[in-house]
Amino acid sequence: MSEAEGAGSGGGPAAAIWGRAEQQDFRSRVRGCLLGGAVGDALGAGVEFDSLDEIRAQHGDQGVTDYVPAYGRRGAVTDDTQMTLFTVDGLIRAHVRRDTGAWHPPTDLHAAYRRWAATQRDWGPDERRDEDGWLARQEWLYTRRAPGNACLSGLADDRMGTLERPKNPESKGCGTVMRSAPFGLLVGWEPQLVFQLAVECAAQTHGHPTGCLAAGAFAAIVHGLARGDALDAAVQRALAQLAARPGHEETTQALQHALGAVRQGMPSPERVASLGEGWTAEEALAIGVYCAIVAEDVRHGLRLAVNHGGDSDSTGSICGNLLGTIHGETSLPPGWVAELEGRATILELADDFAMEMTQGPALHGPGGASAAWLARYPRA
Repeated sequence: MSEAEGAGSGGGPAAAIWGRAEQQDFRSRVRGCLLGGAVGDALGAGVEFDSLDEIRAQHGDQGVTDYVPAYGRRGAVTDDTQMTLFTVDGLIRAHVRRDTGAWHPPTDLHAAYRRWAATQRDWGPDERRDEDGWLARQEWLYTRRAPGNACLSGLADDRMGTLERPKNPESKGCGTVMRSAPFGLLVGWEPQLVFQLAVECAAQTHGHPTGCLAAGAFAAIVHGLARGDALDAAVQRALAQLAARPGHEETTQALQHALGAVRQGMPSPERVASLGEGWTAEEALAIGVYCAIVAEDVRHGLRLAVNHGGDSDSTGSICGNLLGTIHGETSLPPGWVAELEGRATILELADDFAMEMTQGPALHGPGGASAAWLARYPRA
C-alpha cells in the first residue's frame, strides 16, 4: 500500500474540530486559491506563446496589465484551470467514496482526470452518466485550451500511471504542477502524505522525477500556506521534504534559485526570465514562487508572473494559487474576478470542497447521507 493510500487514517479532515471562524477562514483560502489560480491563468492566456519583446510590442512597455482576448473572449481560462477543478472534484469524490470501504485517492483522481480528458474530445456533456457527477456536466468546460500532449496521452486509455509504471516517463512538463494546488488544501492531512499524493497523481501523466516532485513540492507549499505558514517558511518545509527524495536535484535547485533571485534586487521581467520560461515543471514552480514572494499585492504579483517569454498562463496560475491561499478571496482584484470565465462553477466547487473538508461526516456516512450531495459526488 502506498503512503497516499494510507492517508487520512489518523489525521484526516474528519478528525479535525472546526469552529465557525476556522471554517470561514478555510473557505476564504480555498476560494482564494481556486479563483486566484484561474485569474492568473486568464491573465496569461492571451500571451502564453509570445516572447517578452512581442508582449511589449503589442501591449506596451509594461506588458499585459489587464485581461487580453484569448479563445474568443476576455477572462478565458485554459487547461490549467480545467484540470485544477477536476483535481478538486476527484478529492471530494475520494472522501465520499471512503464510506464504501474503498480508500485509494490516486484511483479517484485518475477517474477525475479521465473525466477532464473526455471534455477535450466530446462535443458536450450530453453523453455523461449520472455517476460522472455535476462538474462533468458543466458545458463551458467542453473546449480545448491548448492542453499539454503528456496530459492527453497519459489519460488516453484507462491504465493508471503509477510511480512504478508511470505514463510518459521522460516528461517533466508543467502540466503536473499547474493542477496540483488543491492537494495542498487537504489541511487535515499530514504534510508528507499531501506531498506523496500529489507525486503519485503526477505520475499518471508525467513520469520524470522532476515532473512528479515539483508537483509534490507545490502541494506541500500550498499546504503550509493553508495552515497559516508564511510563504518563505512553507518553501523551506517543502525543500526539506524534497531533500529525502531521489531525483530531487532539479526541483530543489529551481526553488533555491527562486529564493536567491528575491535577494538580487528589484523584481523585473528580466529577473523572472533568469528562472526559465516555465514550460517544465521545476521552472514553472520557481517562477510562480518567486513572483508570489516579491508581490507587493495580488495584482502586482500576477502581472509579474505572466509578463515573460514562456508559459505565462501556467506561471500566472501557480502564482495566483499561492497568493489566493495566503490572502483569501477578498484580496483578488474584483474587476478580474467579475470577468472571469466559469466564476460561478469555481466558487460552487470551492464551497463544496470546503464543506466536504470541514463537515463531511454530516453530509455522508454510515448513519445516513444527503441525497443531493451523493448526486453531485457519486460513490460509484
